[in-house]
Amino acid sequence: MKRIGILTSGGDAPGMNAAIRAVARKAMYEGLEVYGINYGFAGLVAGDIFRMDEATVADKIQRGGTFLYSARYPEFAKEEGQLKGIEQLNKFGIEALVVIGGDGSYHGALRLTEHGYNAIGLPGTIDNDVPYTDFTIGFDTAVNTVLEAVDRIRDTATSHERTFIIEVMGRGAGDIALWSGVAGGAEEIIIPEHDFDIKQVAEQIQSGRDRGKKHTLIVLAEGVMHAQDFEKELDKYGDFHARSTVLGHVQRGGAPTARDRVMASQMGAFAVELLLEGKGGLAVGIENNRLTYHNMTDLFDSKHHAELSLFNLNHDLSN
Repeated sequence: MKRIGILTSGGDAPGMNAAIRAVARKAMYEGLEVYGINYGFAGLVAGDIFRMDEATVADKIQRGGTFLYSARYPEFAKEEGQLKGIEQLNKFGIEALVVIGGDGSYHGALRLTEHGYNAIGLPGTIDNDVPYTDFTIGFDTAVNTVLEAVDRIRDTATSHERTFIIEVMGRGAGDIALWSGVAGGAEEIIIPEHDFDIKQVAEQIQSGRDRGKKHTLIVLAEGVMHAQDFEKELDKYGDFHARSTVLGHVQRGGAPTARDRVMASQMGAFAVELLLEGKGGLAVGIENNRLTYHNMTDLFDSKHHAELSLFNLNHDLSN
């Protein structure tokens, strides 16, 4: 193997640039040529590919987002799209790939491996919803971004004795809500993985007020319902001076935390080592603070499980 490629796909996540840097630097250290692919699988098919050198990844480790850009490209699920991508790989002499992204990105990486081009997947998504890894690249930064917002909202919630519903990202996974809710001292955390009764939520708020609480913070994962809808439902059970805030895409931006930078660097270098061993169709993860890998097909048959012990902990501490 003499040449490898790198691409990022799906939603951007802080730490992707650190992972790109690690892959490129490790590969160059091992004597390989490295090619960056802009705009994910769409860029691969379009041939938007360039030779990277040490300067390409200089001063990138601290930057959020992905300097290789990202784009959705559902057409790559079809063999026609895959063959067009392979045509470009052949044109540039690229023999293997590192794909940084989430579940959809892994499907594309696996298809290329099945066509004879070894691909290794790195988990880059703020949702932390990839199986067989305790944490994904970008999750820690996103949680800290949310936590800063929660702390700020608490100030105004206290000043006006309000109830705030703070909607955070996480369509099918409540990890951001769980971690930021516990760290922010939220009274309620609403996630897809655990049922809730809005009447009971209202009763808990009222119970707190009866004990002298001046405000209430509710962290809501977007996969459950929108914050405005939750606010309207809550209003049916009393006047809690409720207000809703949707944090939105601010959660994806910003400089990655030290944890995300280090983890991305470890995973990136590990991916190159796996490719040098002739392995492909694998997804890198970190479990019990150790680097691991699993077949991508195992991930498709599995589901990420939220750490519900945190939900129970918050229930005990918030009453």
